[in-house]
Amino acid sequence: MSSTIKVLLAEDQSMVREALAALLGLEADIEVVAQVARGDEVLAAARAHAVDVALLDIEMPGCTGIEAAARLHRELPAVKLVVLTTFGRPGYLRSAMEAGADAFLVKDAPAAQLAEAVRKVLAGERVIDPTLAAAALAEGANPLTDREREVLRAAADGSTNAELAKALHLSQGTVRNYLSTAIQKLAVRNRTEAVRIAREKGWL
Repeated sequence: MSSTIKVLLAEDQSMVREALAALLGLEADIEVVAQVARGDEVLAAARAHAVDVALLDIEMPGCTGIEAAARLHRELPAVKLVVLTTFGRPGYLRSAMEAGADAFLVKDAPAAQLAEAVRKVLAGERVIDPTLAAAALAEGANPLTDREREVLRAAADGSTNAELAKALHLSQGTVRNYLSTAIQKLAVRNRTEAVRIAREKGWL
């Protein structure tokens, strides 16, 4: 491995991406060799530039940073994964760790902390924002099954049960059951509240 750490930066907001690249570029031992604005461009860019560390924003078009992390972890296991988020949602932390992330930080962390996290994950350490770690432990596991999450995500745009059934290739009764179970688990009154609570906790 070269003495310079080669970093891929995946962030859909160009101003944020360029600011992060500029800040990391000030570090003598770190070089941002690739930048992408979409989650589905991460794997190809990481391969093309033989990166050591990938910094992944969670909210991106194409696929989320957590989905991109899972792909990278599967296809290029040597690449270290740092997931960045604007939202300190405990469910995101759990999902990121399950996807193979080595670090999980909020975007407004000091630049020096981000650079240090890059060095630490390359050295085999795990770096997690302590506030988020405490919140994730207090929150507990996501109570929703994969299917319940899938139906809730699809319901977020206000689709009817018939529309959901068609889109997800399920019967209307099955869709109704998944929604009802999710609403009960989240202790809310309707699907709109279920979607809101699940999103706030990072469970969708």
